[in-house]
Amino acid sequence: MRVHWLSLATASLIATTCLTGYVHSDEDVEDVTITDDTAAESEEAYSPPENSESFGFEAEVSKMLDIVVNSLYQNKDVFLRELISNASDALDKIRYLSLSNSKILDDKEELEMRIQYDEEEGTLSISDSGVGMTKDDLITNLGTVARSGTTKFIEAMKETKDISMIGQFGVGFYSSFLVSDRVKVASKHPDDPVQHVWESLNGDSSFHVYDDPRGNTLGRGTEITLYLKDNASDYLKSDYLKDLVTHYSEFVTHPIFLRTTEKKMVPVEYEEDETEIEDADFDEEEETKEGDDIEIEEGSDEEEEEEEKEPEMEEVTTQSWDQVNTNPPIWTRSEEDIDDEEYHSFYKVVSGDKHNATTWTHFDAEGKINFKALLYMPSELPDHLVNNYSPPEDQKSGLNLYVRRVLISDSFELMPQWLSFVKGVVDSDDLPLNVNRETVQETKIIKIISKKLVRKVLEMLRKFADEYKEEQEELELDENGNAYETDDGDDLDVEDTKKEDRYIGWYKKFNPSLKMGIINDSANRDRILKLLRFKTSKYHAGDDFVRLTEYIERMPEWQKDIFYFPGEKALDMENSHFMDRFKSKDIEVLYLTDPVDEYMINFVPEYEGKKFIAITKDGIKFGDEDEDLEKRKEKYYKKEFEPLTKYLKKAYGSAVMRVVISNRLEKAPAMVSASQYGTSANMERLLKAQAYQHGGTDDVEMRSKASRIFEINPRHPAIIELLELVPPIDDDEEDPFEVLDSTRDAIWLLHDVALLNSGFSITNTKSFSKRMTRILKGQLNLESMALVDEVDPPEEEEEAEDFDEESMDGMNMEDLDMETETGKIEDLSDEEKATLGI
Repeated sequence: MRVHWLSLATASLIATTCLTGYVHSDEDVEDVTITDDTAAESEEAYSPPENSESFGFEAEVSKMLDIVVNSLYQNKDVFLRELISNASDALDKIRYLSLSNSKILDDKEELEMRIQYDEEEGTLSISDSGVGMTKDDLITNLGTVARSGTTKFIEAMKETKDISMIGQFGVGFYSSFLVSDRVKVASKHPDDPVQHVWESLNGDSSFHVYDDPRGNTLGRGTEITLYLKDNASDYLKSDYLKDLVTHYSEFVTHPIFLRTTEKKMVPVEYEEDETEIEDADFDEEEETKEGDDIEIEEGSDEEEEEEEKEPEMEEVTTQSWDQVNTNPPIWTRSEEDIDDEEYHSFYKVVSGDKHNATTWTHFDAEGKINFKALLYMPSELPDHLVNNYSPPEDQKSGLNLYVRRVLISDSFELMPQWLSFVKGVVDSDDLPLNVNRETVQETKIIKIISKKLVRKVLEMLRKFADEYKEEQEELELDENGNAYETDDGDDLDVEDTKKEDRYIGWYKKFNPSLKMGIINDSANRDRILKLLRFKTSKYHAGDDFVRLTEYIERMPEWQKDIFYFPGEKALDMENSHFMDRFKSKDIEVLYLTDPVDEYMINFVPEYEGKKFIAITKDGIKFGDEDEDLEKRKEKYYKKEFEPLTKYLKKAYGSAVMRVVISNRLEKAPAMVSASQYGTSANMERLLKAQAYQHGGTDDVEMRSKASRIFEINPRHPAIIELLELVPPIDDDEEDPFEVLDSTRDAIWLLHDVALLNSGFSITNTKSFSKRMTRILKGQLNLESMALVDEVDPPEEEEEAEDFDEESMDGMNMEDLDMETETGKIEDLSDEEKATLGI
């Protein structure tokens, strides 16, 4: 009975479980069988040599290959990574064994891998000069997954700490059947004088082992030849192979050479026959003797045609070996041995960025989990941060995850989204992988690595942020800001010694991401806060930014809170009436001008015991007030202006939440603030600008109005005058608007001006326009705004009559010219000049 081709695979599911800890149930895999006809076709295409021995696979695993094809490997390209990993292991083994036996390298000193393809044969070969395999090794290692050669070697050398393997020669080897119908393995071991071949079809339940008829062509090592399927022709292209090797194995320690084939056109070179040359010389001599009298003209037409005739071309095929993995894995070296230029060059390799990195951190994490990492901070924003915070789905992760220098994933998110711009590599020996090494298991190890990486990035940024401050502290400046005299008597010019703060240049580009980190990363919120810089009411020009610690150090003793002003432009905020009292008290205010700022500050209630207070909210207390005096004034103003506050609340209706007496206004008659948990003017603007918004802008404005506080200045003349103009009203009175139209317009003008000065927008523009028209009428003392009748202008008079040509009859033109030359033309009037065309 013929066993279907799925049984070919490798060993058993038990063996797979031993390697990966992952078991497929029968329900996971669909049983696919291949008929005898299919196997017969394979046998017709290939017949094993007569001297070969046939072996059946040790385990009957009818569903193993289906698991390999459909479950383990989502991308067929990884077969090349698996074979290179196995070859790297073999090279590591022979290098390790050569430490105790140097003669083992006599057959072949080079430790390398070579990849070549044959388009005509449709084959792809991967060879290495590693330890190789004996006949028994081929039978045992390639017949059973559980008897993996690498696994046994690691067990034998488990007491040695400097040997580590990246391949599990078994499951990875059988990934080659993803792209090939037939696999041939030739191998030569130093302890075996004969080079042997292992061969099997992708459809047979057995494999064959025989002596290589070519003899010892390898010297030492292993050569795997894949007879590719028809749909795997891409692997016969040098550019495609080079990209694959570079992608997965760019930093493998041992050199990888790829043989490239190039076809080009060259001129045909003819080999002249000696007899023809002698005959040609004889004929030439005869012609010379007989034709002494004949003169040969130089440059004849026939000679020119021969010169102009293009040479005959032929196609020539050339082959060359090119090393693919030329970039060294510098993260494996000591930090002290790498200069800045090497770091910058490597950054461009791993990131594809043409600019240099801003800063980087290179470290080894040791403990329960060991890994190496080299993390870079770019100097320019990536495209996805310019257009949108979230990277596109096909955007690769900024970090490449390696296991012993072999790429496992370039899309696994080791960094949180707010640090998606960080570039670099992470190389771990302790990372548990699924059998195909394409997906990383969600384990505590991954979480620990991610947590450690974030902390290292924040530490890198902290050092980068302190770099400028430390440099400036090294400059010894006197009280006037001038440098002290140096030992040699030369004065230092501060303008020359002051350097640019590189962190501020970087921060202006990337600060929104840091602020998103405060929103999303509660564990590192305090660390990120120390990296933030702010414009303030005292430092808001140029590149002047302030740390929160510096702000707190400058606070007066009586100030208890950190005041901030959310807005759009620092200049507008500087001139806002909200700032009047803060300027008079010399209180510094943070200017939050980025769209994300006000969202962020809601997640940070305080810093170093100081609460964040928005000056656009009501209930502002500065900390230096006399509480008894403030209470007495509040009680007095509330009683004194109660008629006006009630009237205004009745007039404004739902446009405001309440009307109150302000204790902070100085120049403005009124302002509109938000309640403590209400929507500020800046937040209302941001909400209206959101494209993906439910409810529309009307809903946003309705919620905003419900939290608006209308503050009036009891010391302002306009407010005092309005108090005299409005009548006292009862709470139950239905119609409180028995005032002059001019007073009503003034009341609403007060509201509109306060609204605009506070950053809000006027939505009822029609009513606003009517009020302004009435105010314009009063200011101009107009009795009516009705339009006057349209005018009926008289018809225009005819133009002046043409110049009478008859009057020129008696005038000599020569005389006119003469008069012009003598200057008498100046005596003519403008009308006369126009008539004469002068």
